[in-house]
Amino acid sequence: MSAGPMHADEAPIDGPLVRRLLAGQFPQWARLPLKRVESAGTVNALYRLGDGLAVRLPRVPGGAEDVAKEATWLPRLAPLLPVPVPEILGLGTPAEGFPWPWSVLRWIDGELPFPDALFDARSLACDLGAFVAAFRRAGLPDGPPAYRGGPLKTVDAETRSAIEELRGAIDTGEATAAWEDALAAPAWTGPPVWLHSDLMPMNLLTRAGRLAAVIDFGTLGTGDPACDLIPAWNLLPPEARTVFRDTAGADDAMWARGRGWALSMALIQLPYYRTTNPVMADNAEHVIRAVLTERRSG
Repeated sequence: MSAGPMHADEAPIDGPLVRRLLAGQFPQWARLPLKRVESAGTVNALYRLGDGLAVRLPRVPGGAEDVAKEATWLPRLAPLLPVPVPEILGLGTPAEGFPWPWSVLRWIDGELPFPDALFDARSLACDLGAFVAAFRRAGLPDGPPAYRGGPLKTVDAETRSAIEELRGAIDTGEATAAWEDALAAPAWTGPPVWLHSDLMPMNLLTRAGRLAAVIDFGTLGTGDPACDLIPAWNLLPPEARTVFRDTAGADDAMWARGRGWALSMALIQLPYYRTTNPVMADNAEHVIRAVLTERRSG
């Protein structure tokens, strides 16, 4: 869970605000029990509403732009994917001093996975690979560009800046070499395909160790599918990565770019969230260790 505000432009959100928004726009749900869901999520605040609903409100302007995108694409993608995804039941509008659109969704039961507490890593790896492959095959036309669907060079400057900021905290020479290895990988030459582009552990739900749902599709879109390989390093142990890679259908170049995305995201996240979001910072440290260890082992 986060330790207070994480962003300079973050909107204040609390239970009374959510109650007022519901009363004004969805009175049929306004009297249901309401409880904030403690989460390491960085873009949205989440409240459980009764037993079967959730209220999701953007913390920042970028999250506000995602509400309409999810409402447009999730109903079309859901039948094509092997596990449940969020179902939007109501779209709220700015009111009560809250400046952005928001949503009411159907609640999905599940547990967040943690890298050091996986019940069946190989089965989870197979489930994740199947999800990634199914998303890539979705084939819906006219999808928006994915948030991380372009070439790695688009985040080169930000990644190198983060490496410098982490000097003394990590092996910056090895991190730079690993990053340059990823940049040297052959680029994606196929047509843009669908990807989630933010498959962090906090966006996955499990039951009995198996993948039960994927959530938070604000970064969805089309592009190079390499970014959807990041669970290999942010969640899965080395012995399960081959299962994930084979099921996802990743060739050597895609795998190298995916490892680059995992490393870049972690390097940028670690200094940004080190004091405000310990869960995100801990996962970033885990990813950096995983990538550099894999590189050393060849």
